[in-house]
Amino acid sequence: QVQLVESGGGLVQPGGSLRLSCAASGFTLDYYAIGWFREAPGKAREGVSCLSSSDGSTYYADSVKGRFTISRDNAKNTVYLQMNSLKPEDTAIYYCARKKGGECSTGMDYWGKGTLVTVSS
Repeated sequence: QVQLVESGGGLVQPGGSLRLSCAASGFTLDYYAIGWFREAPGKAREGVSCLSSSDGSTYYADSVKGRFTISRDNAKNTVYLQMNSLKPEDTAIYYCARKKGGECSTGMDYWGKGTLVTVSS
């Protein structure tokens, strides 16, 4: 069955870095776009980044552009989110989700359980 498992979250100081992983099973990343989302306390879930499988296009929320990088390792069937220059406002539970097709414009059909990122001194 389709599964997405996030890992790599933790406590980091402002200005630090973390790399989140989204390990996929039950399907191949070759045919599906993967998005990263986050949900901060008291706020709605928001899209952070997406990686298209059709042409490798990447998308980033304005709040993370220039700091976060999404990438994929097809051999490991895993998508990564490298997060640099972290700010306290990046504190959230981070989720990865499978898009219904190869484009980031499609909706999501499977979600992981999330990994907590806390940015604090």
